[in-house]
Parts: sequence; C-alpha cells; structure tokens
Amino acid sequence: MTLFSTRNLTVDVPGRRLLHGLTLVLPAGAMIALIGHNGSGKSTLLRALARQIPSGGTVTFEGRALPQWPARDLARRLAFLPQTTPPAEGMTVRELTALGRYPWHGALGRFGPADHAAVAGALTECGLEPLADRLVDTLSGGERQRAWLSMMVAQAAGTLLLDEPISALDIAHQIEVLSLVRRMCHQQGRSAVIVLHEVNMAARFCDHVVALKGGHVVLQGGPDDLMTAPALLDIYGLPMQILTRADGHPIATPA
Repeated sequence: MTLFSTRNLTVDVPGRRLLHGLTLVLPAGAMIALIGHNGSGKSTLLRALARQIPSGGTVTFEGRALPQWPARDLARRLAFLPQTTPPAEGMTVRELTALGRYPWHGALGRFGPADHAAVAGALTECGLEPLADRLVDTLSGGERQRAWLSMMVAQAAGTLLLDEPISALDIAHQIEVLSLVRRMCHQQGRSAVIVLHEVNMAARFCDHVVALKGGHVVLQGGPDDLMTAPALLDIYGLPMQILTRADGHPIATPA
C-alpha cells in the first residue's frame, strides 16, 4: 500500500527553487528516512507532505490528493512534529498528551471516555506513565521527545512526520527515540517519515530511505541500497567505506 506519492513536486521561495520536480512513492507501514546534506531539501519535503507550505505538482496521501483532505480529517490521519517544538511551559506530560485529542473534539468539545482512554494508551505506549504528572520542562531531552510522540499517539494518527527528532539528543536518547518510532511502525501498524542526519541511524532503524541533494532525489530504496560506497559518495560528495559489525549491521565511516 502507498502512503504518499508525489509527481513533479516543487517548492519555491522568492528567487529560489528548493525542490525540483520530485517523483516519489513512499510505502505505508514503514519507517522512512529522509537524508542528505544540510540544505538538501529534507525538511522542505517533510513540510510539503504535511501540507505546511505551498507546493506545485501533485501529492497524494493514502490515495487521495492532499489538497482535497478537509483539515480535521487530515489531522486525524496525519501528525507533524516540527524540528523546534513550541513551549510547553507549566504543562504536565499528561496535559501535553491530551492536546493530541483536539482534532477529535475541537476547542469547545467535552473530553469524554474515548479521549481519556486514548491519552492513557498513549502514555503507556511511550513508556511515560511514571512521568505523566511531571512538568514537560523538567524532563530530559529523550523524555521530552517521547512526551511529544505521546501527544501524536493520542491524536490517533496513523502517520507520523518527524523533523529531526534526535538532533539535540545524546546517543542513548537517539536510540531510545528511534526504537520507539520503529515499534510504533512495526507493532502498532503506523507509518513514519523522519528527517535524519545520521546515515548509520537511518540504515539501522529505517525500512525505506529517500536521499536528497540540492532539492533533487538521488536515491530511493532500502538500507542495502544506501549503504554502498558509490551511493554515499553520490549523496554526500565524500568517500566512505562500509564496515560490518559483529551483528551484521553495516556502518559507514569516512574513507
């Protein structure tokens, strides 16, 4: 099943084109990485898929043209987490998670049993029950990212769009967050499109990879397609060598 498809997708800003006619097919039920050098168009592509910015060409989501989705219906199917999350000052983890229910009851709607059950389920899925009454601002970086993911789970969206969710985390918390997203896809039937800078993390955790360079697609495929010296040279312009760990996972290092 296809999650997103694009044809001749373009994004322009005054005086410059950021995405150049991208044609993509992204599979459903997978963890999908968007990789590439800084300024390659990864975040721009994610925002276009999230309908956060104007774009040209065509984009379909779950077989339906993206502009044809009513805003509330789209919010019930698609959750977007920007690179810089808004302040959550004075808000507990439970309260932040509960914000995910907004597309289901609106600003004036009552918070009913289904909403309470969704929040409780999201806290459990993200391993946040012991932290539910903690202030978000007092959490570690990894815990805070899990709190935002919990809000997205409570939203009950089947697709998560995540813009560099591990960029400010140490290695342990990077693995924690990516492992959680992978479980969401493989055990809970969700789909995720995630912007990553770390190519080894993309190869280890993701099922499908899209590599961008200068606003163009230079690779679509699985981790095995990515982890070759010619592919990495094409993407990053840097000679790389591929090593194999004892557990069989490939690792790319500068040659």
